[in-house]
Amino acid sequence: MKVAGLRSVIRVKRKQYKRSTPQHVAENVLNREFTADNPNEKWVTDVTEFKYGLSKKAYLSAIRDLYDGSIVSYVLGHSNNNKLVFDTLDQATNLLHDEHPLIHSDRGFQYTSLGFKKRIDKVEMTQSMSRVGRCIDNGPMESFWGTLKSEKYYLHKYETFEELSQAINDYIFFYNHERYQKRLNGLSPMEYRTKAA
Repeated sequence: MKVAGLRSVIRVKRKQYKRSTPQHVAENVLNREFTADNPNEKWVTDVTEFKYGLSKKAYLSAIRDLYDGSIVSYVLGHSNNNKLVFDTLDQATNLLHDEHPLIHSDRGFQYTSLGFKKRIDKVEMTQSMSRVGRCIDNGPMESFWGTLKSEKYYLHKYETFEELSQAINDYIFFYNHERYQKRLNGLSPMEYRTKAA
C-alpha cells in the first residue's frame, strides 16, 4: 500500500502526546454535588477548542456558577496556556466580595500548575479536581460546552477570530440574560441570581 500510495479510509490513530507531570493535584471535593444554595459557592471551569478559517484554532476558558448556571467569566484566546486560564480566574475573583467559592476543574496542566494554586490560595478558595478519565465529574461544564456549540457554533462557519469572538460574546450574553430555564423556575440565570440577591 505504501509503494502504491494507497491509504485506508479508516480513522488515523491520534498521536500520543507526552503527559506533563502535575505540580499540584487536589481531591475531588465537589464529588458530583452539582447544586449550590448560594451564588459564588461552587464554581466549575474548563477550556474548550473551536476552529475557524481554514485550519486555525481558538480556545475558550470559562467559569460557571453551579447556583444558577451562569457564566461568571470567560476568555477566548489563540493559545491553550496558563495565561488563558489565569486571566479567566482573575476576572472571576475580581467580582467576589467576601465569598470563597470551591472551584472544580479537570486535571489539565493549567489547573495542576503552582501558578493556579497560588491564585486559589490568595483568595482563600477551595480547589477540587475530577478523577483521572472521569469527565462526568465536571459534567455541568461539559454540558455548557455542548449547549454553546449546538445552539451557536455548529450553526455557522467562522472565517476570522473576531467573528468567532463576537458570536461567543453574543451567545454568552444571551445564555446569562435571556435563555429561560425550567430548572430556574422559568427565569434566565441572571434573573434567578438577582432574585437571590
